[in-house]
Parts: sequence; structure tokens; C-alpha cells
Amino acid sequence: MTANNNPQLIIPPLGGGGCNSQLIRVAVVDDHQIVIDGLEKIIAESGIARLTDKSHSAAGCWKMLATEQPDVLMLDIGLPDGNGMDLCPLIKAKYPAVNILMLTSYAEYAIISFSINNGASGYILKNALPEEIIEGISVVASGKQFLCEDADILLRKGEKNKVELTRRECELLRLIAKGYTGPEIADKMFLGYETIRSYRKNIHLKLGAHNTAELISIATEMKLVYPPDTPI
Repeated sequence: MTANNNPQLIIPPLGGGGCNSQLIRVAVVDDHQIVIDGLEKIIAESGIARLTDKSHSAAGCWKMLATEQPDVLMLDIGLPDGNGMDLCPLIKAKYPAVNILMLTSYAEYAIISFSINNGASGYILKNALPEEIIEGISVVASGKQFLCEDADILLRKGEKNKVELTRRECELLRLIAKGYTGPEIADKMFLGYETIRSYRKNIHLKLGAHNTAELISIATEMKLVYPPDTPI
């Protein structure tokens, strides 16, 4: 996984008819109005994109997408009624044409990796320069993957000592951390109880955990899971 380091912006063909149809349609989901205001200004001045909608919550995001799907959805991770990492795969399942660019101040390997593995096309930090933000919008709109420079560095460093968990194992780990029982997890994941037990055993082995409490502690420390109220 590498960041796009080509300074030339790529403007993908997004349909015909009128000059506005050539602009990348961007929607933003962030619970801080000051962030949305800043992005709106950057996008408006870019000459290649336009802000079509904005929302401050997960519920608002769903309502927004039901009306119109943008080319690029800039999605915050920490929202008042959920988090972007949980939303990402759900959005991609319902609206596969929407390219998701995660937007957060959280610079952490596990969060970046989890987001990309769950359907995000890109990851950008809120301290990125305007030029990098516009480059990220342009690259993911073209169907490619983008990591801002800081995220790319973190991902490269983390990969040297990363724990390899499959997507199913990550899903199971998050459900364990939320306190669900084995049968409840099997029901939620549409898998047999014995399959869940097998996945769970593999996770314990990979993380070197001897019991559930230790498993959650290690996973939280490694940022594979985190408390719902963690500021992101």
C-alpha cells in the first residue's frame, strides 16, 4: 500500500453535459462544523471538485446518501452516534460506487489498516495540506487508493511488526470487545458456533492472549479495538 506521490492531479471523467458535471462531487461527514467549513473552502477553490452535501452524524450520513451518492465521501471516524470504521463496509455494501476517503486526526497504524481493509479507498489526516487533500479527493475519485504522506509512513512502519488478522477475525474481535457471547456472535456473523470457536482460538494464538480479559487488553493496547468514547 503506497501513497500517491504524483503531484499531478488526476481528474476522472464523471459524466457528460455541462461544466459542473466534470467536477468531482464530494460529500463530507464530520461532527465539527469548523472542519466542514474549512473543507468547503478548500474544495471550492480547487477547481476540480464541488461540495454537494454535508452531515454531522452517522444517521445524517445515511439520510444524505439516500438522496444522492457523491463520487467521494469524506468520512470522519469519530461521530456522535457511531464511527466511520463501522460505517465504511456498510456504505460500500449498499453504495459500491461511492469512493470513501477516511478523514481523521487519529494517526494510528491499526486504524489506518482496518479502514483500508474494510472498504475505504483512502485515508487522510486532518492536518494535511490543502494540496494533499485535493490530491486525495482526485485520486480516490479515479478509483485508485490514496494515503496521505503521514498515513503512508505510519502504515509502512507498522507493517514491520503487524499482527495479521483476517477480516472475519477483526470482526469477531470487535464483537468480543463489545461483550457479545459466543452464540450471539455466531448469530451476528451468520456462522456456526464451532467456526466462531475456531476463529477465536486463532485470534488468541496470534495475540498471545490466554483469556478474554487479556485478549481485549492486548487488542485495545494495539488499537485493534478501542473504547467507544475514545477521542478520534
